[in-house]
Amino acid sequence: MTLEKTTPLVTGGPYRFIRHPMYASLMCFTWGVFLKQISLLSGLLVILASLALYTTAIFEERENLRNFGNQYVEYMHRTRRFIPFLF
Repeated sequence: MTLEKTTPLVTGGPYRFIRHPMYASLMCFTWGVFLKQISLLSGLLVILASLALYTTAIFEERENLRNFGNQYVEYMHRTRRFIPFLF
């Protein structure tokens, strides 16, 4: 399975600070839903969703390393995965 291939590496806009803004927003949404209605089921779902998003981000980064090489390595050193300046 391959992901959508873009020609240039996008590093502007929200990608200037984090590598996965869409996954980060989905993770914030799922944690917000969990905190609104804390239960065993919502806890299991938020953990499952977080693991799925994290795994997808790792897979996408490996794909980007193959496609963009050193350019992506440099980009990884300048940005964080999900939370600007932290993680």
